Amino acid sequence: MDQGLIEVGSLTAFLQYLLQILMAVMMGTFMMMMVPRGVVCAERITEVLDTEPTMNAPAHPVEPASHNGRLEFHDVTFQYPGAEAPVLDRISFTAVPGQTLAIIGATGSGKSSLVNLIPRLFDPVSGKVTLDGVPLTEYPPQQLASSVGLVPQKPFLFSGTIASNLRFGRQDATDEELWEALAVAQADDFVREKPEGLDAPISQGGTNVSGGQRQRLCIARAIVTNPRVYVFDDSFSALDVTTDANLRDALHAVTRNSTVVTVAQRVSTITGADQILVLEHGRITDRGTHRELLDSSDTYREIVESQLSAEQSTGGLS
Repeated sequence: MDQGLIEVGSLTAFLQYLLQILMAVMMGTFMMMMVPRGVVCAERITEVLDTEPTMNAPAHPVEPASHNGRLEFHDVTFQYPGAEAPVLDRISFTAVPGQTLAIIGATGSGKSSLVNLIPRLFDPVSGKVTLDGVPLTEYPPQQLASSVGLVPQKPFLFSGTIASNLRFGRQDATDEELWEALAVAQADDFVREKPEGLDAPISQGGTNVSGGQRQRLCIARAIVTNPRVYVFDDSFSALDVTTDANLRDALHAVTRNSTVVTVAQRVSTITGADQILVLEHGRITDRGTHRELLDSSDTYREIVESQLSAEQSTGGLS
């Protein structure tokens, strides 16, 4: 019996030692796998940290003589790094306060690239973009950020609350101003339905609200900032026709003294624009009002006819 106990004890000790050895081997193998990955990650992080920025704040910022919101593109050419051909080629136009400038064109014509130059997300390769007569490369960065309200094509919300997202561009905005902006953006109804109201939580990227709600909250965020230039990059695509029409009517009163630049896919949403630019392969092929372009632009007529055909085939839906 004593011999049996000794054998059981020896077996137990042997198994415990074996388990410890196996765990050590597994941990060593795991470390050998992780070390090369860590080295590669460290190299990538170092590469990013060592990268010199291509867009720097001006050493001597220039204050504009007036703050009206007059936007001008002077023979602007833009090309992404490593691209074989420019995305925008010799673009020139003027957008003035109190008017709406619309940009339309096929997919890949350079519409989003063009509007991304306005808040200086990129710098042109040649030519210059000016705001109130001052080139954006010489504009004070903080002042430019508060002067241009961009609603991107893919609206993005930050983790936090509805109020914190709306105050992203202006921290001192009151709750009353937030509700006014939500009313203009046709977003106050679903915000009031939430028990927390303005304090309702928003997940990273706004994944806990629908696409239309996300777009309207981003529009409200731009309205709270009260910029001199509004840039809407196809910012109404997720809205139904009724909400779209109501939002644009309410938005007109807010932006009547500002410059409005809008990228559109639906022709029906830009028929009232003061000037429409037709973009094709990075160039402005035609410009004018809706009626003028119907008479003079083959490209614009093709876009209108194709959309009318699509609406008829889907039962008149826009």
